[in-house]
Amino acid sequence: MNSRLTSRAVLLLFADIVFVFLGFVLAAVGRLGLSDAEAWLGDEFTELKIAFAMAASIGSLYVFDLYDFSVISSRREMLVRLIQSLGTTWLFLALIYFFFPQLMVGRGVAALSAPIILMFLLASRVVIHYYLGHPEIGERVILVGSGSSLDEMNYATLKRRDLGYRIVGYVCGEKLNGNRPSSALEFKGRLDELERVIAEEGITRVVVGVSDRRGKFPLDMLLKLRLSGNLSIEESTTYLERITGKVHLDSLLPSWLIFSARPRETRFMQSFRDVSQRLLALVGMMVSFPIALLTAIAVKLDSRGPVLYKQTRVGKHGKRFVLLKFRSMRTDAEENGAVWASEGDDRITRVGRIIRKLRFDEIPQFWNIVKGDMSFVGPRPERPEFVAKLAEAIPFYEYRHLVPPGLTGWAQVNFPYGASVEESKKKLEYDLYYIKNQSLSLDLVILFETFKTILFGRGSR
Repeated sequence: MNSRLTSRAVLLLFADIVFVFLGFVLAAVGRLGLSDAEAWLGDEFTELKIAFAMAASIGSLYVFDLYDFSVISSRREMLVRLIQSLGTTWLFLALIYFFFPQLMVGRGVAALSAPIILMFLLASRVVIHYYLGHPEIGERVILVGSGSSLDEMNYATLKRRDLGYRIVGYVCGEKLNGNRPSSALEFKGRLDELERVIAEEGITRVVVGVSDRRGKFPLDMLLKLRLSGNLSIEESTTYLERITGKVHLDSLLPSWLIFSARPRETRFMQSFRDVSQRLLALVGMMVSFPIALLTAIAVKLDSRGPVLYKQTRVGKHGKRFVLLKFRSMRTDAEENGAVWASEGDDRITRVGRIIRKLRFDEIPQFWNIVKGDMSFVGPRPERPEFVAKLAEAIPFYEYRHLVPPGLTGWAQVNFPYGASVEESKKKLEYDLYYIKNQSLSLDLVILFETFKTILFGRGSR
């Protein structure tokens, strides 16, 4: 499951709901007095007004990444994001109240509630940050192995403190002592001392490097501890997948993918997913028609050439199809062959730069979804010229064609535009994570994250 959806984020969501509601209650008491506030709050329509304002507040907090602690590096940044979020909420509500004044909670209550809610939300997140950063709180993890893989796990764990893991150090075999990691990880002992280290350090989770589990290894001791229910034991590949939200190719074994992949999807669910996506795409075409019409006119007026750009892409099981986009480049952009787009690419037209930023150039792909060439969520379809090159250079690359390509995907919301073999390799790690963990809940997360990506113009070229 998506590493962003932690139990702490869910708890924080419920805390925010309580604090936002409490903010309105205290504001009503301060503005109206206790007796009048009680009468005001007892009105059913008042509850609806507060619920609407709460929904707007929670949605804005999500848009500004205030449920993802990995992006909040300091209290100053947290305060800035909170002010931006609440400011956006109040601007949005002001616009709604202008057209629907019956939804207004009252100017006095609204104005007084803003600083109260800000203080509550800031205080709750400061407490959460302290809780997440406290060295004595969370699962205590010992790493088994050596070298750069330990550095990678330590770095990923420190970056995602919100998951509640605390790496206390590492153990390794006697022959590996000269190949210790470069990070500040503390060496706790040799492999044959693992049981002592587990007992003394209060370890609750053991993470074993994939390359370090083949030689001398205390299987009997770990099996006894695991079956006793006192210890969680897992491979580094699984641990890193949960921490980072991607599959790490450098340490990936085919057997791990075979035995840990998602359950087989029934034919009924496959058919339901296919039909529902096509119907949603039809709705998307109708809703986006005004934007599509304005975009087509702007493209035509800005530069010579067709409004739509047709390009061959590789879909499920390697089947090729024609992908549709609004043209965003000059007509002679690829007269010398296929080339990846780059930052500040001079082949992009003036209108093209805008519609790429807003993702309006992707609107015609609703038709590709209706036809069954694509789905809403999945790995982005690549061009055949690039697929042949990337399949030779990157292991497991062809596996991304096991599912239909998507209008958006897990790689798109986690990694910027890939314009090289190395960047494509990093994007493949996210694509493999999606293929392995594909579910309706993950699809919904990706769609919500895509909305934020479009809103803030991330990742486009």
